[in-house]
Amino acid sequence: MTLRLEVEGHTAHLVIDRPDQRNAFNLAMWQALPGVLEQAARNPDLRLLILRSASSNGAFCAGADIKELLTNKDDAGWRAANQAAINRAQYELARHALPTLALVDGDCIGGGCGLALACDLRVATGPDVRFGITPAKLGLVYPLHDVKLLVELIGPGQARKLLYTGDLIDAEQALQIGLIEEINAEPDDLIASILAASPSSVRELKRFVRRVLDGKGEDNDESLRAFADAFQTPDFAEGTRAFVEKRKPEFR
Repeated sequence: MTLRLEVEGHTAHLVIDRPDQRNAFNLAMWQALPGVLEQAARNPDLRLLILRSASSNGAFCAGADIKELLTNKDDAGWRAANQAAINRAQYELARHALPTLALVDGDCIGGGCGLALACDLRVATGPDVRFGITPAKLGLVYPLHDVKLLVELIGPGQARKLLYTGDLIDAEQALQIGLIEEINAEPDDLIASILAASPSSVRELKRFVRRVLDGKGEDNDESLRAFADAFQTPDFAEGTRAFVEKRKPEFR
């Protein structure tokens, strides 16, 4: 399977496994992604979703399958289906209920960079990891939703630089401009910290961040209710009890 979900404790690994094509996404993979995301969302035991490559083959994801694109470039129906599949997959990944982490262990290019952008956090596993958004070198454009994610993350100036040039940057440069949060071959501490936090708090805070990024800075009935209801949750009871008892909380 080119996409699969592997569950380990409270963590789901969404694994990209197409090494012969440098993990390039074809139409079938874009169409399959929402179903895999839904599978993770239905599991009440999960607290984190990690997007990663199945193997260290030098590519996290090389982007879209250019060979497939060239084969179908004159097929308007295929182009429309491909665009719709990409837009849906990216939208649902960016708004998944679980916190999401892209563990980038190789080239992260074009649509692959879009997948990383749609995650909440991005960690490069080493300084040689490369990032780039290359449609300008192919005579193409990038999906508007993904451009929005890019601008939200690194600002319009750096976004323009990446988009206009199509140049690749290394992990140190990506860290400097805010495209990734860490360079860390073993991000166990970050993962452990997320897993140790209140699952209900993290889920609501993720929704709040997305609400702000979507231009909604004022409370509504839903956000006010989420704030008030938190005081009645088992997580609040355990968190405050642990605080008073000066121990680490154990959220269940």
